[in-house]
Amino acid sequence: MSAYAEEADLVVVNAKVATLDAGLRIQDALAVRQGRIAAIGNNAAIHTLIGPRTRVVDAGRRTVIPGLIDSHMHAVRAGLSYSVEVNWIDARTIAEAMSRLRTAADRSRPGAWLVVAGGWTEQQFEERRRPTLQEVLTAAPEHPVWIQLFYSGLLLTPKARESLGIAGDAPPPKMKAQLDAQGNPTGWLESEIIGLSALFDRLPKPTPADNLAGTRRLFAELNRLGITGVIDPGGFSLYPPQYRALQQLWRERALTVRVAFSLFAQNADSELADFQNLTQLLPMGFGDDMLKFNGIGERVTLAMYNNYAPDATTQEKFYEVLHWAAKAGMAVTIHWIDGKSLPVLLDIYERLNREVAITGLRWSIAHLDDVSAESLARMQSLGIGWTMQDSMYFAGDRVRAARGDAVQHMPPLMTAVRAGVVVGAGTDAHRVATYNPFIALQWMLDGKTVGGNPTRGLAEIPSRELALRFYTLNSAWFSFDEDKRGSLAVGKLADFAILDQDYFTVPVERIGRTVSLMTVVGGKVVYSAAPFAAPR
Repeated sequence: MSAYAEEADLVVVNAKVATLDAGLRIQDALAVRQGRIAAIGNNAAIHTLIGPRTRVVDAGRRTVIPGLIDSHMHAVRAGLSYSVEVNWIDARTIAEAMSRLRTAADRSRPGAWLVVAGGWTEQQFEERRRPTLQEVLTAAPEHPVWIQLFYSGLLLTPKARESLGIAGDAPPPKMKAQLDAQGNPTGWLESEIIGLSALFDRLPKPTPADNLAGTRRLFAELNRLGITGVIDPGGFSLYPPQYRALQQLWRERALTVRVAFSLFAQNADSELADFQNLTQLLPMGFGDDMLKFNGIGERVTLAMYNNYAPDATTQEKFYEVLHWAAKAGMAVTIHWIDGKSLPVLLDIYERLNREVAITGLRWSIAHLDDVSAESLARMQSLGIGWTMQDSMYFAGDRVRAARGDAVQHMPPLMTAVRAGVVVGAGTDAHRVATYNPFIALQWMLDGKTVGGNPTRGLAEIPSRELALRFYTLNSAWFSFDEDKRGSLAVGKLADFAILDQDYFTVPVERIGRTVSLMTVVGGKVVYSAAPFAAPR
């Protein structure tokens, strides 16, 4: 055997390695061999694994964390158009947002669409308002422009209206014009998810080359923020062809983010037949550690989506799909926002569980900012996890105005932990939120909205370690991967990030500015910045 038969491919020394194993152990160094963690320990022990071919990284006492896993991100959809969209995520002023729009206009061919597809809120701007139609026209006068605010607001410039065949100030179907104090249209439209998504589908489609470039660019951006995995719940108008860019990167071994994806129901009244057809050669878990099938949802049937008082027929058709999924051993994730009506869903699940056990299938419910302790206890008894997002970071001011002190328990993070429910962290990006995990982590720890106002009370604030576990080990649970990733332990996949500041000690209000200086997926450096950037 060679003297260096056990040498590491990569070692990180002089670090603060937060393992997130059984306890929060802080170690000095780690070693990677063949894509997995080979050793963790003190500097002296890890130095014995350095050979002539080992890459040695001196972390300079920086913090190393397990790679972050977003348990609910629409990454596949976002990647399709990411390279041709204008991104307002983290813009701090309207002037900065308009500058980004103006830059995109200067770089685009004449008459090309400029699309801001969400991920921002007026509360992130110093002005605390939406941009006006005139401001948008000044920034991009020669282009059709689409500005989307979550799924509730849309601004279309005159050229955009003309291109879409929308006459004058008339609102599109399922939308209405926003009026100013004098009763005049502002240019903004009030919308909802179905109508807005249908209109979005009429925009010019990015090319396959755009899809590929956008997916690469988005995943590189996620790597910059320490993200090494996402659990993707599908989305509107995501049919098999929309997965080709993702699959091409997988075939080329060029994925830099691990993706576990589920199938989202697309067609009314044929959901069961569609799922059965799509999964004939796609059993639960099919794939590998970089890309795999993770069940169905978050829309299981169209009639149950955002329907919190379903009639008997709607429930029965929903139950039929669930019964098939349970018999097939599939995970199911469901979009459910309204906590008060959650017993309706849990009644269906409990009925199903009496016929086909679902307790080991790791079903999950997404959103649920106002779920009750009683419902959490029922979820725990069914083995159902909660994929929780930072929606209250953006919506908290509006919700506080409507519901008062109730926001102190929204979302009830620690109540869920005490109930024994597995909580995974995520963002629901990119149309309704930023994909930045450190903004979500900061929000978990201080309960403040994007406007800086407190909402969630101290009783529902987790520790920094627990919040990080939500984003790592707990999120891995939803794709049956907690034994493979989510913590740093010998034998696990070598997914980790070296941070630019110490997550555990930096003031809470600064956590949201954290970035990765080096991100590693399966032992491969997928992102690096000074002082760890590879020499050119």
